[in-house]
Amino acid sequence: MISIKGLSKIFTINKKNITAVDDLTLNIKEGEIFGVIGYSGAGKSTFVRLLNRLEEPTSGIVTIDNQEITTLNTKELRLARQEIGMIFQHFNLLWSRTVEDNIAFPLEIAGVPKTDRSKRVQELIDLVGLSGREKAYPSQLSGGQKQRVGIARALANNPKVLLCDEATSALDPETTNSILDLLMDINDKLGLTIILITHEMHVIRKICNQVAVMEEGKIVEQGQVLDVFTHPKKSVTKKFVEQVMGSSEADSEIANLINTYEEGKILRLHFLGETTNQALISQLAKRFDIELNILQGKITQTQAGGYGTLFIQTKGENEEIDQAVRFIQEETSVEVEVVRDAD
Repeated sequence: MISIKGLSKIFTINKKNITAVDDLTLNIKEGEIFGVIGYSGAGKSTFVRLLNRLEEPTSGIVTIDNQEITTLNTKELRLARQEIGMIFQHFNLLWSRTVEDNIAFPLEIAGVPKTDRSKRVQELIDLVGLSGREKAYPSQLSGGQKQRVGIARALANNPKVLLCDEATSALDPETTNSILDLLMDINDKLGLTIILITHEMHVIRKICNQVAVMEEGKIVEQGQVLDVFTHPKKSVTKKFVEQVMGSSEADSEIANLINTYEEGKILRLHFLGETTNQALISQLAKRFDIELNILQGKITQTQAGGYGTLFIQTKGENEEIDQAVRFIQEETSVEVEVVRDAD
């Protein structure tokens, strides 16, 4: 659906060249929700603006649905942009226009007849959950409602691709979740390819299929969200994962657990995908004559399933505990590690 090859953008500021996007190559499948995450200055917002040429690339090729965007003239680009919707962090609404007039604006530019415009606008208002607010002005709307108008406007011309540049960064957590739910619903109903730019890993976790991590204009890590979450390779990726999971189970934390709970074996269970749904603790308690104490852990969900780590203390006869460990190893897909053996 989207092919990006050797994409670069160099700005010249005070006679000094600054590389915002550096030789970036990427492929995004049709119907995918693809996340691009990076800290401020990583180049992610410049990258997304290069896709529809709101910023002109210094070099490289962008192809969307077999059309090479980077070679289009002004007229061709204007037509191509009708199939590339975009929503922004600060909404970019026309403050002198009502909700319905904001949504109708791209249809007016495209020369859609008034009757057809009105019908399409009402469809979009219903889709984004703004029924009853048609005549309201942006100043009368909440942040979440403004972003819903922005989404509806971006969908007006039935685009194939939706670009989201920090679309939830200006919103509170509850409103963020409602907007992310809306984007997932739109992706499901319309089959849109969505590229989502963010600096918040929980946004990636909630709705994205694939993620690319940007740093200093380059993609330093990429893959399925669940894989990147469970096996982050770069330090920047590990920091993002810690936003969701909390700090990693460092040696000092494990040592603290060992020192606090002096009896029995301490096990670390690692859940991945469907294994997070297994009622493992209750199975162990029923099958084996051991005491179980959950010490610490966290499990979170991604689009591809859950993952997480759980520390448990086991007390009982050593042979019975060993049988429980073998059961986990041989009969389940949960990974187990003995981090402290029984005394």
